[in-house]
Amino acid sequence: MFHIALFEPEIPPNTGNIIRLCANTGAALHLIEPLGFSLQDKQLKRAGLDYHEYANLQVHKNWADFKTKMGNKRMFAITTKGSQNYANVKFQQDDVFIFGPETRGLPEEIRNEFLPEQRLRLPMLPESRSLNLSNSAAVLLYEAWRQIGYKNGL
Repeated sequence: MFHIALFEPEIPPNTGNIIRLCANTGAALHLIEPLGFSLQDKQLKRAGLDYHEYANLQVHKNWADFKTKMGNKRMFAITTKGSQNYANVKFQQDDVFIFGPETRGLPEEIRNEFLPEQRLRLPMLPESRSLNLSNSAAVLLYEAWRQIGYKNGL
């Protein structure tokens, strides 16, 4: 399926919502440390409801560890500084979508590791700053899943 990666996530309810999203779509969730919360956080568990046991969740000690584990998978940085509209990309099974921390987004040095066509942006009104992390992950994941015919879904 697909992979959602959260680089240094900060807000437990967002991660909890994404755990639930991944459990319901079959996507793997990767959390790249340091995390801004404990995996035992009450808000994280509340937002994820009882879906934690159904989610494929992996924690990586840092960016380098994550990249090594992903091997040759095709990766996309999801960023407000992206140059490519996500809807113009033909997604493939096993693609990896990387999201930055809620308050600051992906650091420039990580964004620069991606070619312009791999830096994706969700459209917004010009005066808007950003979308909610869990909403953005859902929009992107469902578009990618739609493109492969909702494989394994009902």
